[in-house]
Amino acid sequence: MTTVSSLSRAELGQRLGGAGIHLQTGAFVTCVRSPIATVADGIGLLYADYPLVDGAEFADFHISLAPAGGLRRWWRRQVLFDADGASPFLPLPIAQAFPLFEWSMNACVSSRANRYLIIHAAVVEKDGLAAILPAPSGSGKSTLCAALVTRGWRLLSDELALVRLGDGAIAALPRPISLKNASIDIMRRYAPGAVFSPEVRDTIKGAIAHMKPPAASVARALESARPAWIIFPQYRAGAAATLEAVAPARAFMDLAGNAFNYSLLGADGFDALAGLIAASGLYTFSYSSLDDAVDVFARLVPPA
Repeated sequence: MTTVSSLSRAELGQRLGGAGIHLQTGAFVTCVRSPIATVADGIGLLYADYPLVDGAEFADFHISLAPAGGLRRWWRRQVLFDADGASPFLPLPIAQAFPLFEWSMNACVSSRANRYLIIHAAVVEKDGLAAILPAPSGSGKSTLCAALVTRGWRLLSDELALVRLGDGAIAALPRPISLKNASIDIMRRYAPGAVFSPEVRDTIKGAIAHMKPPAASVARALESARPAWIIFPQYRAGAAATLEAVAPARAFMDLAGNAFNYSLLGADGFDALAGLIAASGLYTFSYSSLDDAVDVFARLVPPA
């Protein structure tokens, strides 16, 4: 199997600037093209363990990130994103090219992978059982996810819980974990051996950096997991790590509100969400200390 790490930096840049690479992330293959150096640098650093599908004639998604033309090529340079001929994002400063690449990968899956119920949530797994962490931006979801995967949990996803419509299993989509603002330095201190991309400032989300997923999570990217817990996390300064049970009806409505395609799927979406609720322990979770949070997760008991 060829991986990104099998290419030298020069070879990776040459391929990205030409016909592109076919990058496999979980069940998806994406053809990526970009002549921008920071995109190649980020892929080389954070996607080193990911497979390349050489000679592929098919890709689920085709994306390109290129410098804007005209005066923007020289003054206040910008990057343009294209996905299969469409441009869903406005141009951004070229310094934000790699965060835009990550956002574009999420957008491709969340808008088109409708064989899954797609929920905005992090997902981690241990012993075949998945903990789904749905939460809006700013809740501490990604920081908690990053801490857990540095302490023995497998990363299924930082952003997208993919619930298979047929059997309710959670498909894996491990990709770099997005960290924002204060969370960047928190995780650098908490996991000094982890690999982080350079920090990009002044994005619409503030400062952004990405943490490389564990190689073991990438190697198991085609292994699904059985849902066991749905935990709505919320970071609160000074709060003790506390789990509180949630009523199924409230959990259902909150999950539906975090789903990208619940309404689009109709009855299939309802059945998938109802099955997920029935299979899982349902909780809210407040925390401030990552060590205490990891300890609480280590003591989770699978639902009967």
